[in-house]
Amino acid sequence: MPGTKAGIDFLLSPYRVLDLTDDRGLLCGKILADLGADVIQIEPPGGSSARDIGPFYGDDPRPEKSLFWWAYAANKRSITLDLAKQDGRALLEKLAAEADFLIESFAPGYMENIGLSYDHLASINPKLVMVSITAFGQDGPYSNYQGADIVGMALGGFMYLTGDDDRAPIRVSFPHFYLHGSAAGAAAAMLAHTYRATTGQGQYVDVSCQQAVAKTLAHAPQIWDIEGAILKRMGVYRQTSGENRVRINWPCKDGFVNYMVQGGTVAYSTRALLAWANEDGLDTAVLDAVKWEELGYGAVSLELMDQLSGPLGEFFNLHTRAELVQGSLDRRILLFPVATPAALQGHPQLEARGYFKQIEHPELGTTVQYPGAFIKSGDGKDIAGLYRRPPLIGEHNLEIYRGELGLSGQDIEALKRSGVI
Repeated sequence: MPGTKAGIDFLLSPYRVLDLTDDRGLLCGKILADLGADVIQIEPPGGSSARDIGPFYGDDPRPEKSLFWWAYAANKRSITLDLAKQDGRALLEKLAAEADFLIESFAPGYMENIGLSYDHLASINPKLVMVSITAFGQDGPYSNYQGADIVGMALGGFMYLTGDDDRAPIRVSFPHFYLHGSAAGAAAAMLAHTYRATTGQGQYVDVSCQQAVAKTLAHAPQIWDIEGAILKRMGVYRQTSGENRVRINWPCKDGFVNYMVQGGTVAYSTRALLAWANEDGLDTAVLDAVKWEELGYGAVSLELMDQLSGPLGEFFNLHTRAELVQGSLDRRILLFPVATPAALQGHPQLEARGYFKQIEHPELGTTVQYPGAFIKSGDGKDIAGLYRRPPLIGEHNLEIYRGELGLSGQDIEALKRSGVI
């Protein structure tokens, strides 16, 4: 199929990954694939359940047109294999003997129950790194609980901090729980790979998505440990200390910007913003008199925030996002726009780094734009990239089973008839 790795010095191009995950772990293998690893997506006969997740290209609800699948399967190859069958497990063992990584997202204990535990696979290939991605990890009292996204984001602490303080907690509308776990799995796979590079020994990696989400809460857990205070969700505000809070998100003429009033070492930013507001005819005399340079983090009181809200709100509504961004660059103000998805198209920074890529879909007779690599080397060279469209169901069966494992055409037909592939 179209797509080559030419011109990119991929970080992981010598390595192979067996990806057994469904929608709960696809991102892990995608990250490794974008870094150049040969990721073989192992789907059950008929295709992964992730292919049933919409939206769909052209609003055509077929498994080959799932945009969810496209997002997390690009750069991968696909084979079909039924691990519930003895012959299927035997084929996986052959593949594992030559693989560097194996990723799975089955329920805890499933791989062991079907005879494919890490100990067994490591006896075949001692250098194998195996990553298991589950909601709560392989052990503990919650390990066998079901973990839908809303459950995971709630138990990870994320929901409590998201939303307005006078309303119920909310979650990010697009499911993030398993994405956090998958990204943690990719990072952990690289840590285990580093260990393997120095010792020659593989490792088993047990990823808890709950723990991955808890790591996203920034300073909230530390505030509890240090001060015994529970940070609250505050909508457009951020709690800084005790009951003090500062506004972060502000509406402007054509959208929103983020700006946090601060003093101390960044008092210059607040001074510059007030000066700009004054140029626009707003009365900032009372705020100009504040000794901003003496205000440390968390020292902006509720009273001072109330004084700021009116003039700043009026100022932001006088300008567009583009005007505020350029003015802030010119005046050294710590402000940034809240970009819409549409604003990312044609964004000068993303364009300069060649972020978006056009990938050919010959089966559709068209090309599709994809988000590209998330990383470059320090000297600007491409060390990751997007070069292959997402695979069709079992598209690489012959390429791998016959070309690499040496199965005959007769063997492959027999495996098809018995439902193994």
